[in-house]
Amino acid sequence: LTRAANYYKAQLKKSPVAIDYLKNRGLTGQVAARYGMGYAPDAYQNLEAVVENYASNTQLDLAGLTKISDSNRRYDAFRGRIMFPVYALGGKVAGFSGRTLSSDAETPKYVNSSESAIFKKSDLLYGLHQAQKPIRTADMALLCEGQIDVITLAQHGFENAVAPMGTALTDNQCRL
Repeated sequence: LTRAANYYKAQLKKSPVAIDYLKNRGLTGQVAARYGMGYAPDAYQNLEAVVENYASNTQLDLAGLTKISDSNRRYDAFRGRIMFPVYALGGKVAGFSGRTLSSDAETPKYVNSSESAIFKKSDLLYGLHQAQKPIRTADMALLCEGQIDVITLAQHGFENAVAPMGTALTDNQCRL
């Protein structure tokens, strides 16, 4: 997952379309770097080469980075998306959320990593890893709807913002 995050970060620097999208949302490169944002190119088989000596294809599938088609071919789960790594409390990448850059109404706006042993949406808050110290300092957390909200608030000095991973706030997320 860390290698995939690093790959996506490197790809963001090469994508004028993704950079323009972030600039149009008012985000700076500094805040994008702080949150580890990246870009998944619109291609079907990028990640296998990136992690080939480090992870098996089964591990890529289990991590939600690749999927198997009906014709039994492996393909990247994230394509043509701004990538938001989701960190566990300890600072390791647990999974991803990807926002499409496509204007096609049939394309889901956001896609998250598949549920796995380490990526459980109901047990994660986006931005909590980065916001832990600011939350303690402020003695409060700002709860937002999504990733861009968290990042925008952080850019404007409200670094104690987090967002639930999914549509409903869970008891586990409240405990966090």
